[in-house]
Amino acid sequence: MGSSSLFIKYYVVLIFMMKLCTVSIAEEGSRIGYHGTERDALLAIRAEFNNPKFLQKSWNSLMCYMNNTPNWYGISCINGRVTGLVLENLGLTGKLKANALANLTQLQTLSFKNNSISGNLMNFSNNQNLKNIDLSGNSFDGEISPSLLTLHSLESLQVQNNKLNGPIPGFNQSTLKVFNVSNNNLSGEIPSTIALQKFGPSSYLGNHDLCGPPFTNTTCTTIKDNESSTPTPSDSSHNESSNSSKLSMLTPILVVINVVGIVVLLYLVIYYFRKTKKLKKMLMNKDTRLMEVDKMEISKTEITTTPTETRSVESRSLASEVELEKGKLIFLGSEINFELDDLLRASAEGLGKGNFGNCYKAMLVDGPTVVVKRLRDLKPLTNDEFVRQVRAIADIKHPNLLPILGYYHTRGEKLLLLKSAPNGSLYNRIHGGKGTRGRIPFRWSSRLSVARGIARALEHLHLNASSSQFVVPHGNLKSTNVLLDENDDVRVADFGLTSLVALPIATQRMVSYRSPEYLASKKVSKKSDIWSFGCLLLELLTGRISSHSAPPGVTGADLCSWVHRAVREEWTAEIFDTEISVQRSANSGMLKLLQTAISCCDKSPEKRPEVSELLREVESINGVVPESEDEDDLSFSLDQSMTDDSLATATPSR
Repeated sequence: MGSSSLFIKYYVVLIFMMKLCTVSIAEEGSRIGYHGTERDALLAIRAEFNNPKFLQKSWNSLMCYMNNTPNWYGISCINGRVTGLVLENLGLTGKLKANALANLTQLQTLSFKNNSISGNLMNFSNNQNLKNIDLSGNSFDGEISPSLLTLHSLESLQVQNNKLNGPIPGFNQSTLKVFNVSNNNLSGEIPSTIALQKFGPSSYLGNHDLCGPPFTNTTCTTIKDNESSTPTPSDSSHNESSNSSKLSMLTPILVVINVVGIVVLLYLVIYYFRKTKKLKKMLMNKDTRLMEVDKMEISKTEITTTPTETRSVESRSLASEVELEKGKLIFLGSEINFELDDLLRASAEGLGKGNFGNCYKAMLVDGPTVVVKRLRDLKPLTNDEFVRQVRAIADIKHPNLLPILGYYHTRGEKLLLLKSAPNGSLYNRIHGGKGTRGRIPFRWSSRLSVARGIARALEHLHLNASSSQFVVPHGNLKSTNVLLDENDDVRVADFGLTSLVALPIATQRMVSYRSPEYLASKKVSKKSDIWSFGCLLLELLTGRISSHSAPPGVTGADLCSWVHRAVREEWTAEIFDTEISVQRSANSGMLKLLQTAISCCDKSPEKRPEVSELLREVESINGVVPESEDEDDLSFSLDQSMTDDSLATATPSR
């Protein structure tokens, strides 16, 4: 009996301890961040986003513990409760439900800046602690949520660059310090509350239907006046009789005007058809054929002085070719073949003004698309000399060089026919559409592939170009002269033109003549191309425009000096373009390519690498980024000892 009662006592104590532990565990779970409603809310938000691999990877364990650094990316916590949600520049898409934030009651900071989230704004009624909201750079539509008016601690609201419509609510929180609703579709009068009127016009720009202060030149009185001037039914009945009498008087006049108008219209139609017929006859006359000024800008006298028969250079001697084919369209191979008439009839699209002439994309009606480069400011050359130089350039063939397909030469007009590269220039790929929503990021593997293609082309030029003809084999290597074909393969263009261009013109317009050795001693060499390649690599890595190769009207930076300064002052991590700096697994490769670029930019030509050594360095860099650490990685950190120390060894002394 005694042992039985003792057992019961121990059993009761055990049950009590288990309950006590259960309560303690529950309280600790709430305290360390397993607040069920907040966790569920965040997982629901993640589910709304399209393919959020990085969130699935990051948001899958302990959310946050007390005031320690949260384990979930973009989350801030205080005492185990979520107080911040910041997911910026991640390319997120999807629509969030109106009550998506309802359970995040302690939220103070919210930012979905620069994504592609759509739908209406969320309901913020349950988020009374919110101070900072940044939803700019998305695709939110609908009206601005009136629930924002209930946030009495709101300090910053930024919803610019969306598709919001309707009026602006009457925000009047005294705490409001930052406010921006620009570039939306908002309409109506800007509320005259103290809180909103303290912000300048820049907070409201880009909403064409907004009116009233702080805009000094737009008021809403015009709209009101127009509405008040609308005639009432009584007014219209009062004026009905007078209007009918006026209409009866105007009828004969209107009939006369209509008849005169029809006669004039008929005359214009007849005149138009006569002119069109005459123009067609002129175009069909071979002796008076003229390339349209807007297309090829070739004068009539320079093209029509000889027959239009086209032959190939391949089977003729140079002397007979020049004598027989003078003034004709000459092809330097069998890849394409068409007549000059076909080129004249082709529609042409201007590709821009280059340093040595305008370029056009000529789209033949029943043939290929080619690029026509109209050369200007060439040195005085005889027919034989011009053909010899062009043939020497065309004979340098490589998969990464843009081939010369043919040429046209008269005394006053010189054209080169080049293969078309439909994906444009490297300059446009690096800088085009920067910061816009539709831009496709230019990632590390693609940039390294471009660097390799340029290095291969440069090595082939240096090893195969005649030293007597081409002191500097390319001479004008820059991002606008690197083209991308239909497969995004590199095609380096404008090589070898130093043999055709007079020296004073070359010194003004070619990149190699901006190298340190030319500025110091008026000399260029193959190593001047290596320097140009280094500048191009820095443009590829930094995403900044180089002053040495910036197009006309564009201001660039001296990237060599800027990078050396970045290394000296130990802010190396800021060198790389943001589109590749997010790829943490590519850090090592980017550093190696940066070291290669710096060695190419050495002030002393002798210290720059030889082209074959340069190609080996670029080819050895790892361009494969593991799938788990590709663009979904959000941080980029460089080992300080590895970066600045290693870069310092490659930095030339000043």
